[in-house]
Amino acid sequence: MKPDILVICGPTASGKTDLAAELALRLGGEVVSADSMQVYRRMDIGTAKPTEEEKRGVPHHMIDVADPGENYSVARYVQQAVPIVDGILARGKLPVVAGGTGLYIDHLVAGRQFAPFTPDSGLRSELQAQAKAEGLPALRAQLERVDPEAAARIHPNDEKRTIRALEVFLSTGKPLSRHDADSRALPPRYTPLTIALNFAQRPDLWARIDRRVDEMMARGLEGEVRALLAEGVPPDCTAMQAIGYKELAAAILGGRPAAEGAQEVKLRSRQYAKRQLTWFRRNREAHWFEWEKIPDFSAALSFSTELIRDVGLQ
Repeated sequence: MKPDILVICGPTASGKTDLAAELALRLGGEVVSADSMQVYRRMDIGTAKPTEEEKRGVPHHMIDVADPGENYSVARYVQQAVPIVDGILARGKLPVVAGGTGLYIDHLVAGRQFAPFTPDSGLRSELQAQAKAEGLPALRAQLERVDPEAAARIHPNDEKRTIRALEVFLSTGKPLSRHDADSRALPPRYTPLTIALNFAQRPDLWARIDRRVDEMMARGLEGEVRALLAEGVPPDCTAMQAIGYKELAAAILGGRPAAEGAQEVKLRSRQYAKRQLTWFRRNREAHWFEWEKIPDFSAALSFSTELIRDVGLQ
């Protein structure tokens, strides 16, 4: 089937932002971010949001759509991003989905439907109170009775997902596992041409990551984290678990030098890049382009435009 969207993915610091913006500019497209942390407002430096210059005048979507104190989810991402992608297609333009959050990309391509529930019903608070009063094993036992498949899949210590699975069943009368199975049975919403970026040699990616962290610190990442803490953003909320923010917040709150936190950011970023590569390599349809020690942007553009032409995407 002929592709209808372009996906640019890869590990952190692999050049996705620049390639996506340039291809969108040349092909008359619009960029849809697939980054689980760029959705948060006022978190710009540590999430490597594209600057106006880096956007090259191309519309960028799914950036700055939530406040740092909110618990953002893949379900909310798909709910917001699908109408945007559909709108780009309806205008006769090319959606360029770019980012390093593989879960978001996969669910967007699938157009995955998520089990409905009413977040303000008070049910979640009741379940959280029950977990506190009776212990998580009591909720686990309840989940095993109503949805043994979900219970087998969820780690025994994962309170958040246990409560979510019970919440779905109690709200809809249908097990979460059945909701998921019904959704997986649907055909994908979009057909992607996927271009994945990486470095041919792992040490070159590590060096690129280290330089990026140094640049973030020079641009004021410490001040950005301090400002978020000062405005009352909880250090344990979802947004502040992002790499760069968690480590610096811990250093600041612990009275340690920010430089120590920066070294931890480099380590965690390298570990995250490994996980990203593992995720993206599962996609056998992805076309990989590997940079040498010094990235050749013109070569990446030639590689990408030739692929796009060959599959008839444009």
